[in-house]
Amino acid sequence: MENGVRARVTVFSDYVCPFCYLEEPDLARVREEYGDRVEVDWRAYELRPDPVPTLDPDGEYLHRVWNASVYPMARSLGMTLRLPPVQPRSRKALEAAEYAREEGKFDALHTALFKAFFEDGRDLGDTGVLLEAGESVGLDREELRKALEEGRYTEKVVADEELARRLGVSSVPTMLVGPAGAPLEAAESITGTQPYGGRIEAAVGRALE
Repeated sequence: MENGVRARVTVFSDYVCPFCYLEEPDLARVREEYGDRVEVDWRAYELRPDPVPTLDPDGEYLHRVWNASVYPMARSLGMTLRLPPVQPRSRKALEAAEYAREEGKFDALHTALFKAFFEDGRDLGDTGVLLEAGESVGLDREELRKALEEGRYTEKVVADEELARRLGVSSVPTMLVGPAGAPLEAAESITGTQPYGGRIEAAVGRALE
């Protein structure tokens, strides 16, 4: 198998989804435990693409979800998340991540974008914020700006979202776990933030059999 990869976890995720950020420790432990035998492949999924209305950042719904689920989960994982003061669209952030992937810095920007939004309350719809995050992980600021202005990675983000629709993905995070090279349609689907040692680890074990 190429580079020793024997199983793949395909993750549909959005940078404005707190549960996607809360899933990161679980996925990091999968990578740590299985090393090169398992590839984690992040795919784009906009929760609220234009023209779907964004949420009221100070609305009752968000406060209820955060108090009931996000804050307790974050405490249990030792993570610090704060309800952001803005609820931006995420298309440009997802495009910036694709630029970083091509430059070999996806993991670093991926983490930086989550932290910028859920720890620092930065507006991921603001190109300046994305450029700052990119620069912080060693990306060329002006090259990233050009990539975003040209919409160089729009097609890739849209293709991921069309793939999600074909696969029946309707929420994030959604993890599709299966043998490397096998069709995604045959992968085991797991949705929502998962505790480590639970469904993902078991699914990875089955994929490696």
